[in-house]
Amino acid sequence: MAVWIQAQQLQGDALHQMQALYGQHFPIEVRHYLSQWIESQAWDSIDLDNPQENIKATQLLEGLVQELQKKAEHQVGEDGFLLKIKLGHYATQLQNTYDRCPMELVRCIRHILYNEQRLVREANNGSSSAGILVDAMSQKHLQINQTFEELRLVTQDTENELKKLQQTQEYFIIQYQESLRIQAQFAQLAQLNPQERLSRETALQQKQVTLEAWLQREAQTLQQYRVELAEKHQKTLQLLRKQQTIILDDELIQWKRRQQLAGNGGPPEGSLDVLQSWCEKLAEIIWQNRQQIRRAEHLCQQLPIPGPVEEMLAEVNATITDIISALVTSTFIIEKQPPQVLKTQTKFAATVRLLVGGKLNVHMNPPQVKATIISEQQAKSLLKNESTRNDYSGEILNNCCVMEYHQATGTLSAHFRNMSLKRIKRSDRRGAESVTEEKFTILFESQFSVGGNELVFQVKTLSLPVVVIVHGSQDNNATATVLWDNAFAEPGRVPFAVPDKVLWPQLCEALNMKFKAEVQSNRGLTKENLVFLAQKLFNSSSSHLEDYSGMSVSWSQFNRENLPGWNYTFWQWFDGVMEVLKKHHKPHWNDGAILGFVNKQQAHDLLINKPDGTFLLRFSDSEIGGITIAWKFDSPDRNLWNLKPFTTRDFSIRSLADRLGDLSYLIYVFPDRPKDEVFSKYYTPVLAPASAAKAVDGYVKPQIKQVVPEFVSASSDSAGGNATYMDQAPSPAVCPQAHYSIYPQNPDPVLDQDGEFDLDETMDVARHVEELLRRPMDSLDPRLSPPAGLFASTRGSLS
Repeated sequence: MAVWIQAQQLQGDALHQMQALYGQHFPIEVRHYLSQWIESQAWDSIDLDNPQENIKATQLLEGLVQELQKKAEHQVGEDGFLLKIKLGHYATQLQNTYDRCPMELVRCIRHILYNEQRLVREANNGSSSAGILVDAMSQKHLQINQTFEELRLVTQDTENELKKLQQTQEYFIIQYQESLRIQAQFAQLAQLNPQERLSRETALQQKQVTLEAWLQREAQTLQQYRVELAEKHQKTLQLLRKQQTIILDDELIQWKRRQQLAGNGGPPEGSLDVLQSWCEKLAEIIWQNRQQIRRAEHLCQQLPIPGPVEEMLAEVNATITDIISALVTSTFIIEKQPPQVLKTQTKFAATVRLLVGGKLNVHMNPPQVKATIISEQQAKSLLKNESTRNDYSGEILNNCCVMEYHQATGTLSAHFRNMSLKRIKRSDRRGAESVTEEKFTILFESQFSVGGNELVFQVKTLSLPVVVIVHGSQDNNATATVLWDNAFAEPGRVPFAVPDKVLWPQLCEALNMKFKAEVQSNRGLTKENLVFLAQKLFNSSSSHLEDYSGMSVSWSQFNRENLPGWNYTFWQWFDGVMEVLKKHHKPHWNDGAILGFVNKQQAHDLLINKPDGTFLLRFSDSEIGGITIAWKFDSPDRNLWNLKPFTTRDFSIRSLADRLGDLSYLIYVFPDRPKDEVFSKYYTPVLAPASAAKAVDGYVKPQIKQVVPEFVSASSDSAGGNATYMDQAPSPAVCPQAHYSIYPQNPDPVLDQDGEFDLDETMDVARHVEELLRRPMDSLDPRLSPPAGLFASTRGSLS
């Protein structure tokens, strides 16, 4: 069902929220009459930070105006006349409003559609779960909204009390002036004769006594009103502080934590719109109470009455100032974080936002934000309010940006689009710490005033820690530092402290999150995968995941010390697995075709009782990012075979699917899936013989094919010489049949000490032949032909 149809069925507060989305910037009538057209456009496909997308935004604006004009022209009859005029007016209005800034129209409509969908979704969830306990988050949000309603009521109550106090005080002053007038009349009685003076004096005395008694009572009443109002403000501020703590210290901190975990591949942190609406409500209520307190102070100054009120008002005034200061400084946040692995001389972006900027009218005098890079130690000093003497740890180009207010969405933000780290100044490293373990942060700072320069705030916010690299080869280890920090940082920590050891289950959660994000797959790490990783990390043989639940992993074990018996760290091996899957094998992993996390012995145990031709794909132990094929095939020598691992370089030449397709004796993907059923959809189409041989511009296009000659020979003999294989007939000119003996004459061993085939030289020959075949055939000099024995010494062939 269309969103607009559902939006029209909203009720109560949800309906009011939906209506509040519209106004002069985008009339609700336009949404109503063009609902189908609006919802069918690709608003989300436009990158608001890319100026080149301005053309698309202009096209959408023109389309919207044309649709409005078309709608207006189709209005007929008496009722349609007014609507025709109104729609035509809206078309002109939108054209004039967004003609110079079409991106703002896109931003506006995206904001509207997002919030409509949210309101509809919340309403549907509410109706479908009637009578059922709502979840904890909904319950918490409900409590926050109820508290806001309570704050609104008590603020209205103190407003009424303040007006009552003001009226009472104004009447008191009038009566006090009357008392002064009576005293002046006493001074004039001396001019009267004794009899008349006595008569008038008696009347004035009675009036004065009555009036002074009333003034004394009213003074006490006024003092009581002032005390009661101050006490009510104290209670309001207590509730305000509690509400602000929930929003800033719970909800906003949770959003920041989600943002940090999103850096490890966790779910997106979510929109800031709800948080901004809460912060704006806080700002509005705080400002109303602050104005009330100042008016109460003015009333006390206007009519001083001895008592405790002055001290009480001074206290609540200081409290409300602290509250608004905390709100403003805490809501200056980084909406879009800079990259956490930051390479010098490379462009990067970030966005900062002030959640209360619109409500406090900060945009009336747009502030400038400055970005600088500081070290971990400088960040610590900054949070301790120690002077850093404007020390920075590097130079960032294009590091200043003016905050912009977006009327349609009510957001005040600064978009840094073209920053670049020109240079970095590193500190002295500690012990075994490498440059990829050193953390920096981007400091964003600004200054702005609130209430017509009444309050001036210096605001600062720190990005998530970044690791600076100068070469792509450092990316792997830098990512490890970022992963550990994002996963295990605790709220409110000293920059950028993280535990040196964590429990294995905690690391499992972080690895699984990163793995699914990098490979872009819902197929995460299984219990068996995690057991394999634990065995690798702890050098253990236990196959029970529970045995590792209480074990700790140190940072050194994770990415500083090499795994026992290998020349790489645990993280380097795991990152290599993610890299090869991400670049080449995402569909195969998602299809379940790659078993992956099994060692050689486990592969042997899985395949030993399977039919010949059953194979599995596993991640190599010896080669980072390598994938090897293990398969079952009985021969006089052995029945389990392991092919030397393929790496990213190999898969860039020929895909895994094509390599498997070349090896016809690989029949079943473990446990029993036919190979072609799993991989055939990924095979590269084979050219017909006629077209394959056809020369283009004098060149014949070569074809590369995966061949394991010795295995073909051995398997042919073991099959009685009758078996036929896809790769059994190599070109005689390239690989003479004489080299297909069971006991090859080649002095180099075919298998390495672990029984793996070495195909490195195979691919070298493939590349050499390909280079030769790219030359026109008639231009080849016979003297350049390879010597007769060149290919006889290779361990593979081409066909």
